[in-house]
Amino acid sequence: MIIEYILFILGFIALIYSAKWLVEGSSSLAKNFNIPDLIIGLTVVAFGTSAPELIINVIAGVTGKPDLAIGNIIGSNIANIMLILGTTAIIMQIPVQKSTILSEIPFSLAAALLFGFLANTHLLEDKGILGLSQIDGLILIFFFFLFLLYIIYMAKQNQDIDSEEIGDLPNGKALIYSLIGISGLFLGGNLVVDNASIIAKAWGFSETFIGLTVVGIGTSLPELVTSAIAALKRNADIAVGNVVGSNIFNILWVLGVTSTISPLPFSVLSNIDILVIIFSSTLLILFMIIGRKYTIDRWQGFVFVIFYILYLTYLVGRDTHLT
Repeated sequence: MIIEYILFILGFIALIYSAKWLVEGSSSLAKNFNIPDLIIGLTVVAFGTSAPELIINVIAGVTGKPDLAIGNIIGSNIANIMLILGTTAIIMQIPVQKSTILSEIPFSLAAALLFGFLANTHLLEDKGILGLSQIDGLILIFFFFLFLLYIIYMAKQNQDIDSEEIGDLPNGKALIYSLIGISGLFLGGNLVVDNASIIAKAWGFSETFIGLTVVGIGTSLPELVTSAIAALKRNADIAVGNVVGSNIFNILWVLGVTSTISPLPFSVLSNIDILVIIFSSTLLILFMIIGRKYTIDRWQGFVFVIFYILYLTYLVGRDTHLT
């Protein structure tokens, strides 16, 4: 099993670094073809940073591991809000941009509700089996592009986009970076999916549990590190927008593409996990109302982390009972 653990960790390392190389290479190519930084930041960079989740899900879906694919997205979205925002807020209180409160956070909640609705429409016909069909995937992608058009429009109005991640490489080097990034993503994705399944069986856990915990947290690590460093540098105002945007991408884009390629059936019990996503987004909205205006305070960060620990405890108990 030591080899499997090493390959699993190497897979995550490959995913994280390959995503960075892909973003730097592809954004450089876009910039060299005179595409505005604003559009690059909102499209090329955003798609590149969600590439690890997408690759893991596509591989898991087409190789017959839908529980791992669903668990990855649900686990990542829950960790993004409760673990990442919670930890960041504990380090320092997080100011939240007004546009994030008025548009992105409600849209994130709406995406979670849409996910839950589409998954549960199959209960009537499949006798207790939830799932996302190819039609559901197309619906998710449709709403994703509506959201993308909206944020591009809003960004053009404000001209407020962080372009630090946009690369500045010559075409040849940018192409090499892009190709290495794409290859590394598929290699890392295969290592994570294959070895996650082996580790789950060895420990007596389900693939859903591994997806919700280890894989979900693993794909959220870049956001955790970025948000924590931003907080330490007193620049945490972008943390909420990045996390909420990642959650929207995960549900509408990643799940949309994955289920369009290969339908994703999963257990009725996963409704509880979907409800936790909805609860975490609702709690974030409530904190904007009952707490300090446009701010996530430290005590609210502790509340998020405590709820996350309770959720992990519940998952362990649930999976132990089922197996």
